[in-house]
Amino acid sequence: MAPVSHAATASAVPASPAPPSRLDRLRAQPRKPGEASFFFFDARFNSDAVKVLPGEFFVADEDLLVMTTLGSCIAACLWDRERRVGGMNHFLLPDSDSGADSGRYGGFAMDLLIGEMVKRGATRATMEAKVFGGGAVISGMNTLNVGERNTTFVLDYLRTERITVVSKDVLDIYPRKVCYLPASGKAMVKRLASANTDALAAQERAAAARAAPAASTGGSVDLF
Repeated sequence: MAPVSHAATASAVPASPAPPSRLDRLRAQPRKPGEASFFFFDARFNSDAVKVLPGEFFVADEDLLVMTTLGSCIAACLWDRERRVGGMNHFLLPDSDSGADSGRYGGFAMDLLIGEMVKRGATRATMEAKVFGGGAVISGMNTLNVGERNTTFVLDYLRTERITVVSKDVLDIYPRKVCYLPASGKAMVKRLASANTDALAAQERAAAARAAPAASTGGSVDLF
């Protein structure tokens, strides 16, 4: 009589499915109106990342890399030093002539960002800000002062809300790439060559249709 093969009689145990990655989890979450949703893996920083497009915002309490590219637009990066939650927005103009509620405009963009942080337990009293952008990057648009108007608006807004600006890299003629880690409040900024403005030109001219001092820096902002 032939021996019984244990391999033949053993029950097959299905392999456990791999747990979802953080990017899978982030992509599957429902998004609020205006919340950034372009998630990807950034090989340079070896990190999961989200890109904040014009009119969007993003808030998190983990060190996901939050990124954007700016011309005359502004990105305000807020961080609550007690709750260790932070976020970024990206707006094109300080206000809307028609009174439209949109993250494209500074007042609404700031309200969206602060409101989402407050929902995560942050308070204005323990928030601090880092501000980027407002560059005069497109030839022929300097007379419209879009970057300067955006910069003046956001600094005045934060002063009114009594949120301390701990650092800024604003104005001048440079487009900027900004990377932000919302759990730690660390920000990195790279001033791009003036030749790298093609991707920003359409958004800058669109902002100007709806509608230069020296750069100022300070606080803890790393160049990369």
